[in-house]
Amino acid sequence: MTEIVIDRVRRVMEVASVSQTAFAEAIGVTPDKLSKSLGGIRRFTSLDLARIAEFGSTTVDWLLTGREPLRPSFAARTSSGAVGGQARDELKGLVERFTAAHEVLSLLGRSPGLPDLPAVRTELPRFVDQGVALADDAAARLAAAGSPPVCDMETAELLPAFEAAFGVDVAKVDLSQGIDGAAWQAEGFRLIMIGRTKVPTRQRFTLAHELGHILAADAQDLVAETHLSPGHQKDMTEIRANVFAANLLMARGEITAAVRDRGLTDEELRSLVVRFKVSPSALAARLSQLGFIDSGASAKLRGISTETCHLLTGQSDRYAAEVAWSQAMRLPFRPAELLYEGYLAGETTLRPLAAYTGWDTDKLRAELEPEREPGPGPALVVETEEGDLVFQP
Repeated sequence: MTEIVIDRVRRVMEVASVSQTAFAEAIGVTPDKLSKSLGGIRRFTSLDLARIAEFGSTTVDWLLTGREPLRPSFAARTSSGAVGGQARDELKGLVERFTAAHEVLSLLGRSPGLPDLPAVRTELPRFVDQGVALADDAAARLAAAGSPPVCDMETAELLPAFEAAFGVDVAKVDLSQGIDGAAWQAEGFRLIMIGRTKVPTRQRFTLAHELGHILAADAQDLVAETHLSPGHQKDMTEIRANVFAANLLMARGEITAAVRDRGLTDEELRSLVVRFKVSPSALAARLSQLGFIDSGASAKLRGISTETCHLLTGQSDRYAAEVAWSQAMRLPFRPAELLYEGYLAGETTLRPLAAYTGWDTDKLRAELEPEREPGPGPALVVETEEGDLVFQP
């Protein structure tokens, strides 16, 4: 153990103004072991360092390297004005919560390997053509992983499919008002955040748009979008991400086959909105771009709502389910799973998992390790008759 690490541990003790004996008790080692570690005779274990970091409200990475927690640079790419200071701070706070989990996993040697990503075809001069090609490559990657066509997957199915195929963590969380989504990638880390909303079609498009930023390596800084407005952005990387999203969600082959099979009556257009899980305006833009409808039909389709399309096609229950799902909180599962495995292996405390999930550490411990109520004799067995209702909260 290097002297620098020992010095940082001593700094934690000094800031806390505790004796060496009290510090040893607080981090769960004997005074003799602590003395040997501080003297360079015994190495601090990973669990020791996790407990010291918890005690000192710092990170294991700082104890080992002196590096401050990874903090993203912020690049606001918006269509309706800059992201305000408070929104920036809130967004950075959310990102730091996820990066902290990955820093712990890296130090524990539990970082998941990231697959290579499809690359932008830079030989194509136009950003629009790059977006189309990138969407085709992403769809091929998903198909190779066994996923059905994107248009046949609910958004709830898209999230884990994206995570598995592209090594990106997708979070559905509360974002500041006006921010639809954000993306950031660093070494060993890819993150998409989409806002909880009552508009599932906007959320689905945002998800695909942010994936476009990740695959195009546009998100080296933290990228945030407010109210995505396809067709109105001037930033060429935004245009590429929009084209990518439109082509991924409404692939030319799938749209062409659907139009050939169904025709383009008003009823069939409403059915296409439901099938492709996009807004009428997004579908109108795509059909117009592909030359399937004229400006009059496009304007008419844009004039109805997604909810109305579901209502008139007998899919109101489906729409209600999509709205309910789009408002639910969702954290990426993989970091939580790996942090918990590290805890079970005795490599870290529950603090990183609690910080990641936003739970109080004691509450999380109570949930994961419920204490049995003491009582005499064996547990009471209650006989039930066939057909009795048994409720287990």
